[in-house]
Amino acid sequence: MPLLLSKPLFSLFLHSKPPFSMAHFSNLSTNSTQKARLRGVVFDMDGTLTIPAIDFTAMYKAVLGDDEYRRIKAENPSGIDILHQIEDWSPEKQRKAYETIADYERQGLDRLEIMPGAAQLCGLLDLKKLRRGLITRNVKTAVDLFQTRFGITFSPALSREFCPYKPDPAPLLHICSAWEIQPSEVIMIGDSLKDDVACGKRAGAFTCLLDQTGRYDSPEYADVEFKPDFKVTSLTQVYSLLEANFDLTP
Repeated sequence: MPLLLSKPLFSLFLHSKPPFSMAHFSNLSTNSTQKARLRGVVFDMDGTLTIPAIDFTAMYKAVLGDDEYRRIKAENPSGIDILHQIEDWSPEKQRKAYETIADYERQGLDRLEIMPGAAQLCGLLDLKKLRRGLITRNVKTAVDLFQTRFGITFSPALSREFCPYKPDPAPLLHICSAWEIQPSEVIMIGDSLKDDVACGKRAGAFTCLLDQTGRYDSPEYADVEFKPDFKVTSLTQVYSLLEANFDLTP
């Protein structure tokens, strides 16, 4: 793994613990005389750039068993980190777990569809000459298939072969180092509090949560450690959000 060139710089907004609501969208621009400059956007893939195609609940139960799944889920309101759960398993048990995970991921590839608004958003980012990166816990095969099938490329595009993976900030910090910009000039967009928002916050970047169904409005997520700066229900809302709250000057 390449050396990271700099420590993350945490912005004022990260220390202010912004409220977890749609009302926060306008706060950054109205509370400051100068908008923060944005130079890059980093996306999650599954459930963000692509329509959810993997039955994660079924996957977790297949790997952990029903009883262990319920126990771990009760202890982790933000969601289960299945890769972390199997880290300390015996080699043979871990091998079987990875085979099960890979099987569910292959099934997801067969149903791969691009998320509405993703292509248009990437086109608008290109017009502004904003860099586009990708971080996923899926495998490189899935990333390559997505980019080839839909003709949209991300650079860097990091899969779970890059370690440590999300929610560790290392992949996002690696992208910032490759771009030679600060994390405070980047926004991480994803559909997971435990992976995407946590990764972005730990790195010192802005974060935007894609919550299509409003699941994260549930009281069980009220006290999670990391909360996003913004929340949208569709990728079609993202560009106007960026224009309203950031300096997008090339």
